[in-house]
Amino acid sequence: MTHSYATLERLQSQNAVLRDTVVLNSGIQLAAWYNNCDTVTVESDHHTLSLYVADGYESYQKTPHGWKNGGGPDRFCLMPQACESTWDIRGDLSFVHLYCTDRHLKHIGEQIWDRSPTAIQLDEKSFADDAKITALYRQFLLSCDWQQPANQLALSSASTLLLTHLIQNYASVQWRLPAVTGGLAPSVLRNVLAWIDANLSQPLTLAELAAQAALSEYHFARMFRQSTGLAPHQYVMQRRMDHAEQLVRTTALPLTDIALACGFSSASHFSNRFKRVQGVTPSQLRAAHL
Repeated sequence: MTHSYATLERLQSQNAVLRDTVVLNSGIQLAAWYNNCDTVTVESDHHTLSLYVADGYESYQKTPHGWKNGGGPDRFCLMPQACESTWDIRGDLSFVHLYCTDRHLKHIGEQIWDRSPTAIQLDEKSFADDAKITALYRQFLLSCDWQQPANQLALSSASTLLLTHLIQNYASVQWRLPAVTGGLAPSVLRNVLAWIDANLSQPLTLAELAAQAALSEYHFARMFRQSTGLAPHQYVMQRRMDHAEQLVRTTALPLTDIALACGFSSASHFSNRFKRVQGVTPSQLRAAHL
């Protein structure tokens, strides 16, 4: 069931401009925003992790001691559920939100640490710095088209890594990550790779891949990397590109059909990704091959 996130609805009723949004299969939602000259008060039944992407120098938060300023690119804010905050945006601000619930945090806790506390209380943070959060946002979330099914795996992987990082560093529990040694058993790896090849046209998620190995997302991702040298989303994208190249070279299928067969919902996005990997567009490769 899709959760209705109060912060997103509140911002939509203000001056904020929603540039893009996507609901992941887990129910976590991402939203890219722009705002300027706006004052907004938010209290919600969910958690919000925000990263300032550009500007934000004239962003102020109301505190018991007055207005606090400290925004700028790569600063993050963490607003736990039931936390009321008031913001005065006096200049340009581009930012990205990740919305999640207690249910999402508990699911991560159960998967990684095999523990299920009644609640995981997150710390409130404003205008803070964290290189790991910045890297996950910029390398995973901001580097791909959210509307492309082929990118669901990268988005779901990043959301899992972000929630894991929050629990480990900004929560009341702060559990140590369990050590993961060794890769997948050869038979399990063969089954997972065969399943990936059979489902390249689908918007795969980390949870679906982990289920094929009967592992948690955390353990699967690390054991998969041990076995293949690549993160799951990197391997899947590589297989999509390999399959696409084979279809371009050996068939007369229209490029739109090839795009769909490889998990892309548009020929233009497929062509751009293909050129980034191969150095030429699919049509150029086909013409050269002919």
